[in-house]
Amino acid sequence: MNGAAKGAIVGGVFLAMVGGAGYGVYALVGDGGGDEDGKNADTAVTAGKGSGPVTDKEAAQTAKAFLAAWAAGDARAAAELTNNVEAAQSAVADYRAKAYVSKAVITPGTQTGTTIPFGVAAEVTYEGTSKPLAYESKLTVVRGLTSGKPLVDWQPSVIHPQLQKDEKLRAGAPSAPPVKAVDRSGEELSAEKYPSLRPVLDQLRQTYGGKTGGKTGAELWIEPAAQDAPKRTLLTLVEGEPSTLKTYLDAKVQAAAEKAVAKYPESSVVALQSGNGHVLAVANNRKDGFNAAMEGRRAPGSTMKVVTAAMLIDRGKAAADKPAECTKDAAWGGRTFHNLNNFELPGANFATSFAKSCNTAFIKQIDDVNDDSALAKEAREVFGLGLDNWKTGIRSTDGQVPEAKGAEAAAEYIGQGRITMNPLNVASFTATARSGVFHQPLLVSPELDGRPIAQAARQMKPSVQQQLVRMMRLTATSGTAAQAMSSVGGSDKGAKTGSAEVDGAGSPDSWFTAYSGDVAAAAMVEAGGHGGDAAGPLVAAVLNAS
Repeated sequence: MNGAAKGAIVGGVFLAMVGGAGYGVYALVGDGGGDEDGKNADTAVTAGKGSGPVTDKEAAQTAKAFLAAWAAGDARAAAELTNNVEAAQSAVADYRAKAYVSKAVITPGTQTGTTIPFGVAAEVTYEGTSKPLAYESKLTVVRGLTSGKPLVDWQPSVIHPQLQKDEKLRAGAPSAPPVKAVDRSGEELSAEKYPSLRPVLDQLRQTYGGKTGGKTGAELWIEPAAQDAPKRTLLTLVEGEPSTLKTYLDAKVQAAAEKAVAKYPESSVVALQSGNGHVLAVANNRKDGFNAAMEGRRAPGSTMKVVTAAMLIDRGKAAADKPAECTKDAAWGGRTFHNLNNFELPGANFATSFAKSCNTAFIKQIDDVNDDSALAKEAREVFGLGLDNWKTGIRSTDGQVPEAKGAEAAAEYIGQGRITMNPLNVASFTATARSGVFHQPLLVSPELDGRPIAQAARQMKPSVQQQLVRMMRLTATSGTAAQAMSSVGGSDKGAKTGSAEVDGAGSPDSWFTAYSGDVAAAAMVEAGGHGGDAAGPLVAAVLNAS
């Protein structure tokens, strides 16, 4: 074999790159030898129509042929070995033409059934500059639905593991220059040090890179499917000149948030200052990389009782010291609602029912309120929820509190039904409860781009705010949040737990929100169970760092 060839041996088959230069031209060499110039590479796969599960041998043959065609830059041949010819042909052709991959060595790994992992050692060349690119991916072979042939089950992740549906690899000069994001004290915030900030930093670059004086270089990136989504840089070919972008984040609090979410899969947390809405930390631990902390839409469970309690006190239907009947169950709108484990609190006042998270004490108030729009109005007018105009500096989703009737209205009183929130929204309404004034959360200063900031129609009444803080303090010291908040020092603290049932989930989502001094935080752990179990320690860790 040519001395310049590079190869990998898998099950007695060589996958070899012939020659030391040029786009990856592979020869597949079996036991009987093969063409060293790669012109007659054995890429044939049994053409006969099969049935039943794909065999390991069929999978190996198909994978070998596909990888060889891909490496040779033969987009059509590679695509015809998949179950989505159009998408695969475009992706393989773009690998060379638009991602500027000038060389590639693809090394298959150990096959597991019909799944074949492989490593890619590539080189990206753009305008005379080359940089190495190495990664691991895999493919799975399935039976064609109409042809009966073994075919690669086409997924964008075959080309690169970070590619998702309708995303593409691209290289060149990006439209937005790089930015050096720093925290409130000037400390740099990098994705390497704070991994869960990557989507935040990508969006900051997309939004502000062209407004702060930086210069573009050359990169390989993932082009997102959504037009307003940020590009995700994979490789820097030529360093640009970044501009400095100051954020309101706090590196110390961010580090604590990163460490905290690392303990719980599918978890998210946000911390902000109550007095001005400045976001101190945002962190996620999710397989999909989604910024659920700021963009999620899930029922917040009993954390919503902070807003419901404010509405009831505001309208004179409840007060911290007044009785609030807490029975095992309560019916409304043809549906019966229960407390956790059917507990009851005979003779309890409203503050105690709040602290112990009694569902029925809230649902029994609906008849007295006699206004289907009451909760939505309170949320919007006092807490700034449902305005759909928050502009934090990056993409975020506002909390939604739709008007509801009957059983759905009762569900909304305890944070279920059609209400959707994320930790940013919940931390915000906790901050409003603590300060008495809604401050729209901000990641960067609005002075950077002159964007308008959301305003609530009115401030919380002082008497409502005082009672709300008192009830949240009781929850943190002797209620459902006491265990999680025991590590948080000081007397100026309050909290609320929540668990939200999700259709089809084995366990409810765990929610927890709290404040300590001027810092409010909220967390959510999908399928994490009761609020204090998973989300509670996460929030406590962040508050202790602030």
